[in-house]
Amino acid sequence: MSRTARLFQLMQTLRSMPPPATAETLAREMDVSERTIYRDIDTLRSLGAVIDGAAGFGFTVIEDATLPPLGFAADEIEALVLGLREVMAVGDPALADAAQSALSKLRARLPPSQSHRLEHAVLSAKRFERPPPPGIDAQTLRRATWEERTIRFDYCDFHETRTQRSVDPLSIVYLQSSHCLLAWCHLRADFRAFRLDRMRNLEVTDASFRPNRIALLRDAIRKLRAESGS
Repeated sequence: MSRTARLFQLMQTLRSMPPPATAETLAREMDVSERTIYRDIDTLRSLGAVIDGAAGFGFTVIEDATLPPLGFAADEIEALVLGLREVMAVGDPALADAAQSALSKLRARLPPSQSHRLEHAVLSAKRFERPPPPGIDAQTLRRATWEERTIRFDYCDFHETRTQRSVDPLSIVYLQSSHCLLAWCHLRADFRAFRLDRMRNLEVTDASFRPNRIALLRDAIRKLRAESGS
């Protein structure tokens, strides 16, 4: 890892860890020595980052000079916190981690008065039962959807019937208590919703259905609404 990349990673680790973060904890998280952590903290400070703390006490990012301050209305902050905490509660592991990271970045960019409101927002999102974990790599599925690549996977439906599907992935939605893939199914020649926890052995093919995803998704949503009577 280059020194620039390490400094960036250290700054992000400082933002995301509960303050104050000790050099020992940071060194273990980044797989470097404590001496390297102290040296990199000094470098970040010389670049303009305001980092409170010292050896033996831990470190806290007070102000990140690389990130300009942002301004949000009070309700906008509440909406951001609620949305990110909802993703942390129901998202797949990678998305939940990304939401936590985004919340940390927002906290670092906001002026002190708004950072306090972010930290102690009135609204929150709690789930006593998390959705079932996906049976495939959700990150790979999201990437294939963005790139408009046909995928193949094994699927076990509600009746325990197992099939292999080839589909054009359109969108991943949270329906009731599970994550589902909306897709055009080649086997059924129709739109279908597939629960991610019932999918296995995901394969991304070289076949592209670009630039049809948006139009297909619009038709899929229209069909869902018609079937639900809404």
